[in-house]
Amino acid sequence: MIRLLSLLHRWTGAITGLLLAVIGLSGTALVWEGYWIGLPGAGDPVIADPAALGRVVETARATGPDLSYITFASEEIGLHQAIYHDGSGAYFSQDAVLVERWESFWERPELWLFDLHHYLFLGEAGKTITGILGLLLLAFTISGLILWWRTRKTFRLRLFPARWTASAVVRHHRDLGAVASPLLLLVAVTGSAMVFPAVTDAVLSPLAKDRSAIALPANSPAPTAQTDWPVLMTRAQSAFPQAYPRRLMMPREAGAPVAVRFRQDFEWTPNGRSYIYLDPFRALVLAVDDPAEGSAADAVREKLYPIHAGKVGGLAWQMALTFAGLALVMLGTLAMWSFWFAGSTKRAVGKLRPRDALRA
Repeated sequence: MIRLLSLLHRWTGAITGLLLAVIGLSGTALVWEGYWIGLPGAGDPVIADPAALGRVVETARATGPDLSYITFASEEIGLHQAIYHDGSGAYFSQDAVLVERWESFWERPELWLFDLHHYLFLGEAGKTITGILGLLLLAFTISGLILWWRTRKTFRLRLFPARWTASAVVRHHRDLGAVASPLLLLVAVTGSAMVFPAVTDAVLSPLAKDRSAIALPANSPAPTAQTDWPVLMTRAQSAFPQAYPRRLMMPREAGAPVAVRFRQDFEWTPNGRSYIYLDPFRALVLAVDDPAEGSAADAVREKLYPIHAGKVGGLAWQMALTFAGLALVMLGTLAMWSFWFAGSTKRAVGKLRPRDALRA
């Protein structure tokens, strides 16, 4: 049984190790994106004045064709980010001045890194692949711990292998994986749970409760040049006076209302899950979706992303996720190297056979 587990662990790791390393490296970079974006105003303190946010929306609509949504400034990034339906976007300062404009997400590293980490540049198919990789990481971590347990007395934690031989790399891989395993389990579970919501809903069903769907009108007028966005944002704020406005979303289809997302103090998700739906012609609140009325299952789902992405827990949790991400990079790349290439290098002692892995 152990021999079969070792074979499965090694062969699947050799095939998927590079993809896991890409996921780990891109995720680590995204944890720190607020520190390296580096545009003027990125470090400005947040001014959550709804009328001022409305003026930013007006400027964003005038700057590019067909605004899709605008994410308002946060403590992490003190700029407003507008995204347009044609794939272009812009950053605006909090006094509604254009800071940066781009025509494609390839021009902004934080955007293409996000797409790489979540979609592997393959759209929805890539998202499914990343979810499967998360499940494989979960299986790798558990099976690796089982394999490590038999040789735990030889544990040595090193930054790099003691020697660049296949057996030394395997020992380093085994010991590093054991140390990183609690964090790897957590990122694997949270990441996969977001990609496969149906499975997550089934697991959390004992904590769920029936909740009536929000009734939205199907004939809301579309925003026009006459829409008073400062008034609209002020009306939206009145529905959640103590919450932080996080994102305004334009209607995706004809007759749909404008939506504004807020983050209340109890929410961990940086953009919140509190929604206000508005009529842009009359600046009227049409419906409110308050997560405070949700179930325990909703509360668990809401925490998956902030835990996975390091949006809670401050610097300590960001450092922990950085260790997990870099450990995943090393585990994935060295697993592939030791399996496919170690036997062809002069420093290697020969290709590692399954029984060698058990003795190492």
